[in-house]
Amino acid sequence: MAHPSQLGFQDAASPVMEELIHFHDHTLMIVFLISTLVLYIITAMVTTKLTNKYILDSQEIEIVWTILPAIILIMIALPSLRILYLMDEINDPHLTIKAMGHQWYWSYEYTDYEDLGFDSYMIQTQDLTPGQFRLLETDHRMVVPMESPIRVLVSAEDVLHSWAVPALGVKVDAVPGRLNQTAFIVSRPGVYYGQCSEICGANHSFMPIVVEAVPLEHFEAWSSSMLEEA
Repeated sequence: MAHPSQLGFQDAASPVMEELIHFHDHTLMIVFLISTLVLYIITAMVTTKLTNKYILDSQEIEIVWTILPAIILIMIALPSLRILYLMDEINDPHLTIKAMGHQWYWSYEYTDYEDLGFDSYMIQTQDLTPGQFRLLETDHRMVVPMESPIRVLVSAEDVLHSWAVPALGVKVDAVPGRLNQTAFIVSRPGVYYGQCSEICGANHSFMPIVVEAVPLEHFEAWSSSMLEEA
């Protein structure tokens, strides 16, 4: 859960998000070192009154500043490609959920069950109970078992939406007539909040996403109770 004045990412709740944070720190350190070096060179050139004729026309320094950026780009590209493939990898999911975007709410269908699905609407401010977050809480949470591969199929009924949960490292466009998919594994139990990340109309900011990760036995009890209600 994000908090006021937060500058960094939310705490990672999935292996992919941990990798994304590590890659961000890795890349940021490279950018910081390059910026420091460039600032030092600019400062030195502006303040010094000396001129080195071997720097003004030097084959060696041209070779260095051609090869060095290429090496830096490789150091950034290889981890980036690795994470891209990790995010696209879906191996034997234990549970498949179809998330459908509407104006302006989400509906979820647990496709492994015969009749388990529900709509998820934002709870209005006047109906919130103590401890619930304004504009983020829903009347029905998407409950998933922790430490299990979860596949989410994402589409939309009307206009473009985007299903995003930052703590899980997930962001998938919901396109009418197209079925996109993503997968994640929740590392620990908890409640994780997200919102539609596509400008989808007047109530775009009022269709939150709430994922609740629970132990497997609690998920089985929840699914049984939902099927009985249906």
